[in-house]
Amino acid sequence: MLIKSKRGWELPESAATPESLFLDRRSLIGAAAGLAAVGLSGPASAQRAADVADPTADLYPARRNTTYTVERDLTAPEIAANYNNFYEFGTSKQVARAAQALPIRPWTVKIDGLVEKPQTIDIDALIRRMPLEERLYRFRCVEAWGMTVPWTGFPIKALLDMVQPQGSAKFMRMETFEDPKVAPGQKAVWFTWPYVEALTIDEAANDLAILVTGIYGKPVPRQHGAPLRLIVPWKYGFKSVKSIVRISFTAERPVSFWEKMQASEYGFWANVNPAVAHPRWSQATEELIGTGGRRVPTQIFNGYGEYVASLYKDRQRERLWA
Repeated sequence: MLIKSKRGWELPESAATPESLFLDRRSLIGAAAGLAAVGLSGPASAQRAADVADPTADLYPARRNTTYTVERDLTAPEIAANYNNFYEFGTSKQVARAAQALPIRPWTVKIDGLVEKPQTIDIDALIRRMPLEERLYRFRCVEAWGMTVPWTGFPIKALLDMVQPQGSAKFMRMETFEDPKVAPGQKAVWFTWPYVEALTIDEAANDLAILVTGIYGKPVPRQHGAPLRLIVPWKYGFKSVKSIVRISFTAERPVSFWEKMQASEYGFWANVNPAVAHPRWSQATEELIGTGGRRVPTQIFNGYGEYVASLYKDRQRERLWA
């Protein structure tokens, strides 16, 4: 008789927030208001607001992968939709309206560098080619707050299989769009645009690492990094580059956006460790957004150590933590 022991951090699938709550009529009205707020008008604004015409909408909700579960309730969709870091559209968390200015169709992703099959691929063709599934993940910010979110996407391993990195490729570099005309934050000269992040090939090939195309059973909205963003749940959220336009494979380790900005506070590895404080605040606990300030102990590797700790066993001399 096979007896399966339940992990201490598991949550039953029934606890997931229903997808139907995510985009209600009020959310759509808010998106339209956001277009007006950023100065869009006429046919272009109508086209950008009408995400009902998303060419991949029929793929959602995707099948849920029940391997990865969490021990706490999911964050309410309206909370996750309106508490975002997206510096291209401002430094506050309330950037959802401003982000609606970003045109996400047409959209292509260039894949180049040390790969056997370099290519530039249309986002809809890429999404339809990849094995989409839903993952329930904890999301942890270096600012010591957390969410629990049902992302939809595909394992980066599937992308690696498609483009076939060469043996000399050691890192996967990801770059976001750059268009100050629609992203006012990119006019700030003290930031080093475009946003760049990177993983090692081994990190990218880990099953937990995904490229996200949806959330709460729908195509991912702009404020979450539409139409393609990174999620690596064992790392701090600043690693999660949004609105990706280019993926390059390199032999040398790229310098990421926040490393350029403040290397003493934000390192390349960015692995969650409650024992190592940020220079300006503790990482021992985190606030669960949308719970009235409730704090919980932070888990090393954000609770995913059984899947990823082995990636770093030979890197004890490196500064693995942000």
